[in-house]
Amino acid sequence: MNFNTIKIAAIAVLVSLTAYNCSNDDDSNEPTGPDFSGTYAQEDQMGRPGISTVFVSMGNKDAFNVTIPSKQSAGYQAAFQSKLLALNPGYATNALGMDAATFTGALATDVLTVSLDGTTTFFDGTNVLTGRTLADDVIDVELLLIFGGPMGTDNGSLSSDNVDANDKPFLSSFPYLAAPHI
Repeated sequence: MNFNTIKIAAIAVLVSLTAYNCSNDDDSNEPTGPDFSGTYAQEDQMGRPGISTVFVSMGNKDAFNVTIPSKQSAGYQAAFQSKLLALNPGYATNALGMDAATFTGALATDVLTVSLDGTTTFFDGTNVLTGRTLADDVIDVELLLIFGGPMGTDNGSLSSDNVDANDKPFLSSFPYLAAPHI
């Protein structure tokens, strides 16, 4: 068989496969949406950025990430409190008036609460954990609640990461995120 015959045979096979795969099967009964019938495994959760990074020990990261939020406080509050008191031995209450047990119980439940009918913010001095906007300085809020004491003014050098804004302005329309650096 010469080279041209092989090329023609290969082209014929490709054309027939393409024609077969392009058939009009729109009338089939196949589902058109996603298939949720398989087995899925949760790998990570991050309702409150930075919290699990700081408060969950390396040996417990996988277990924490697959624990449903309703069981996280019972399972992790004591470890969170130990870590909080190691980070800030003088902790008594924070700017929300929460003692160590109450605060770490709230932190251990890794969910982002959202107000459906009020202000959406991580913390604005009045509204607390009612959602999150892109411009909310989540890390500063978390540092303030960990180190800032009852008035939010203690440990000034530890109560902020001193990053006051995104490095590029957010967009005013969807997708709202700033374009990446290239």
